Amino acid sequence: MSQPPSGQPLPDAALDQIFRTARTYNGYLDKPVTTEQLHAIWELMKMGPTSANQLPARLVWCVSQEAKDKLAQLALPKNGEKIRAAPVTVIVGMDLDFHENLPWLFPHDQTAKSWFEGNEELRQANAMRNSSLQGAYFIIAARALGLDTGPMSGFSNEAVDQAFFADRPRVRSNFISTLGYGDPATIFERSPRPEFERFNAIV
Repeated sequence: MSQPPSGQPLPDAALDQIFRTARTYNGYLDKPVTTEQLHAIWELMKMGPTSANQLPARLVWCVSQEAKDKLAQLALPKNGEKIRAAPVTVIVGMDLDFHENLPWLFPHDQTAKSWFEGNEELRQANAMRNSSLQGAYFIIAARALGLDTGPMSGFSNEAVDQAFFADRPRVRSNFISTLGYGDPATIFERSPRPEFERFNAIV
């Protein structure tokens, strides 16, 4: 496969949609999200970089009302209301045994699996870091496809793991996010976003 040409900046309209005017939504319009859209999000987000192509994120898309009600019961009351009302809520989980897949996910170095064998602490750190990255790619991909998200914590990780990953005990929940077409009436004024100089240094 030939390499693509050097990238060009996206037009302002695209940057607005993904970052500048995009918001975290607390509620959604009565408009469905299709299975095809969920697949399209994955096809984009899987392309984002993770360390050694670990791809530890394991996603559960709660589409049925039964699944959303089940998840909502494990969240704080206000978050539960958001989960029940959203078209979709995704659980972003992380596989602590992601290294088992490295022989085919990272074929450039067949020793990669051995880096993590017998080192639970290292696997946990990498699973958390890289599944969080993938969760961010999920948000960007959803926005790029014209959808909105409402990422949140405020739930019992242990209870969610038992309810949704019981058949995969090495998968743990990281965070959850609602998904749909955001209702502008459900957002607050945007919180402060500081200038470069406040939190950055060039050395």
